[in-house]
Amino acid sequence: MKLRWRGGALPSMALSLLLFLHARSALAQTSWTEAPLTLRRTAQLPETLTPAERGARPSLVDGERLSGRPDLEVMVQGDASLRRGDLHITADRLQYQPPGDLATATGNVHLNQAGNVYEGPELHLKVESFEGFFNHVHYTLLATGAHGEAERIDFVDPNVSVARHATYTTCLRENYAGWVPPWMLSALTLTTDSETSLATATDAQISFLGLTTPAIPSVSFPLNNARQSGLLPPVIGFDSTNGFEYLQPYYWNIAPNRDATLYPEILSNRGVNVGSEFRYLEKTYSGQIRVDEMPSDSLRDRNRWGLWAKHDQQFDPKPFGLDSLSTSFNINRVSDDDYWRDFAHTPTLTSRQLTNEADLNWRKGDWSGQARTLSYQTLQYAASPITPSYNRVPQVTANYNHYDWHGLDVSGTLDYTRFQVDPTYAPTLNGIAQPNGERMVGNLQISRPWVAPGGFVIPKLLLHTASYQLASPLADGRTSITSVVPTVSLDSGLVFERDANLFGSAWRQTLEPRAFYVHTPYRDQSQLPVYDTAANDVSFATLYTENAFSGNDRVSDTDTLTTGVTTRLLDPTTGAEQARFGIAQRFRFSDQNVTLPGGTAVTDRAGDFIFGGQVHWSPKWSVDGLAQYNMDTGKTTRDALTLRYTPAPYHTLTAAFRYQADSTATANDGTKTVDLNWQWPLSELTRGLFGDRQATDPGRWYAVGRLSYSLHDRAMSDSLIGAEYNACCWVGRVVLERLVSGRATPDTRLMFQIQFNGFGNIGSNPTSTLLQNIQGYQPLNQAVPAPSRFTNYD
Repeated sequence: MKLRWRGGALPSMALSLLLFLHARSALAQTSWTEAPLTLRRTAQLPETLTPAERGARPSLVDGERLSGRPDLEVMVQGDASLRRGDLHITADRLQYQPPGDLATATGNVHLNQAGNVYEGPELHLKVESFEGFFNHVHYTLLATGAHGEAERIDFVDPNVSVARHATYTTCLRENYAGWVPPWMLSALTLTTDSETSLATATDAQISFLGLTTPAIPSVSFPLNNARQSGLLPPVIGFDSTNGFEYLQPYYWNIAPNRDATLYPEILSNRGVNVGSEFRYLEKTYSGQIRVDEMPSDSLRDRNRWGLWAKHDQQFDPKPFGLDSLSTSFNINRVSDDDYWRDFAHTPTLTSRQLTNEADLNWRKGDWSGQARTLSYQTLQYAASPITPSYNRVPQVTANYNHYDWHGLDVSGTLDYTRFQVDPTYAPTLNGIAQPNGERMVGNLQISRPWVAPGGFVIPKLLLHTASYQLASPLADGRTSITSVVPTVSLDSGLVFERDANLFGSAWRQTLEPRAFYVHTPYRDQSQLPVYDTAANDVSFATLYTENAFSGNDRVSDTDTLTTGVTTRLLDPTTGAEQARFGIAQRFRFSDQNVTLPGGTAVTDRAGDFIFGGQVHWSPKWSVDGLAQYNMDTGKTTRDALTLRYTPAPYHTLTAAFRYQADSTATANDGTKTVDLNWQWPLSELTRGLFGDRQATDPGRWYAVGRLSYSLHDRAMSDSLIGAEYNACCWVGRVVLERLVSGRATPDTRLMFQIQFNGFGNIGSNPTSTLLQNIQGYQPLNQAVPAPSRFTNYD
């Protein structure tokens, strides 16, 4: 122990006190003839100290007056202080007894233990083991900023303490008489464990804005963002179909890499639904499984269930002579076609076509491949039917990619697939139901790129072959059919740059003209089935591709030249792109006669103009736009314009307009949609009606929502609207969601949440819904890493 003396000459007793310094102190056996202590450099101050490290640290005692008995006690009075490692005690009077390592402090006692602060009139503590008690104490915890009072706190060890007749809140204390925190937990006992980051309260009550809950026998909550086993906050809501909803999750933290969650739920109009989810993460594999079961649905009078499972695994490829080898499976099954409408808020239910897939993937040098089986469960609805996709049972592919082989880039693909679908939903081909069948496809590409900083020229040769074996005859009686289609293309472009001064700023401007020619001879493919092929939308990306179709069942006969030009504005210092504008058009030298079933030949010589632009002048503003203009009609066939404004955190506004012409209707018909989503402080929208506060200040209202309006139907589509309230130590949310798409009757759901910072949530969790629907949305009072103990260092 090192002794410092202030306020005059050192008494003679101080010399004798050096003989009974703490036995485990690092200086206990140090002779005063030895060299003094020197500081040791360290790259980083340790956040935590082990018991051995704490015991090796010296004890520093400071005070105005010193007295004591050799080997028995030391008494310090007046501004007394004791420091050892991450422990610091100050008081009016401090007594230390070395035989029992016991410190007793009285009068304005202040204890700082690794950033946690305790204050009161009387403390009894074994310094090294941190065992003792503190009477009538006010405490503040470092991790969450929580604070409260207790009649007594018993310190069990450096990690565990038990507060008796205690209060707990994270609300910032305001300095006026009679202040009461907006929310507060009162408990007979409050046990905190910094090692497990878990607090447990017994006989607990929660007071919120003057309302107090009945006593809860026991409640546990985390002291940080770490996962903890126990009851999660309940989910409460009201749905126009399901009625009142109450979900009480239970979380089980099995291990750092495994956990499970139970989701028992009561739906007043349906019954009881029990969900369970298990997640795992290992070095070479990971996955999750969720099962939902409703034994008896009162509305449907049937058993309802859902199964979702996903698994990914890496194998050691060396025994097989490969570079990599992996497998995965993805299972999505539900009990019936109505499941997607009745349980639309199930987080794992994302589509009406549920994918069930298992695959095996490998790679060796320039070769790679996959074997998989892929099937779909299609959830049909009479008021909104959908065409199911073909199952691929199985699909086997092999790919080859070799770059710069004597200046050539060579790639090829072999694909064998067996396609199956319920004949009831099979599309028609030349007047009959399209048969199931097997398809073997081979694609070969050879290109010779010449690329330089100022431009590029890439000639390419492509060959597509396909062979079909069908389960039933085609209209002409054949059960097998083949197709071979060659293609040549030439892609070229130039890049010009100049320094420019536009809008009062310096820029690096580029001008990038591009020309892309494609020639594919006509091959009759009208008898080929269509398993995975669709027409490409017109865009900047598809205009510069060889085939007008995606998939392998059609290769368009093409004799076209696509020309376009792009200009970009770059920051000359960072190279960041601030703006981009482009225009492109495809010219056709002959008709395109290869079409999908029911389609007509494309005869126009000049295709639609495509205009596009993106502007990002600053992090606050951005504008994206696209227009497709038809030269024959003199009208646009597609428009899209999106404006985003994000001037500050929790300030975001996005407005979008979309128009898609309907080729089967009159020129003025089409789909026109206006979409608006936002998160914005109400005080700014109402000019101070709700108070003029900063974004991070307590007591601030926010408006959140998304509105999507169809100008063609003159009706709202899927939408939500709500409000948030940030009160420093708690956040309130109310969100009303209305789902229309694919439904004969709209489904409306009310969600609310009260989030007590540092404790938990009460109510449903609309945050995930807001994140999915509002671009740029930021949850209020987001969790932040726990502060360092040195931020609260005495």
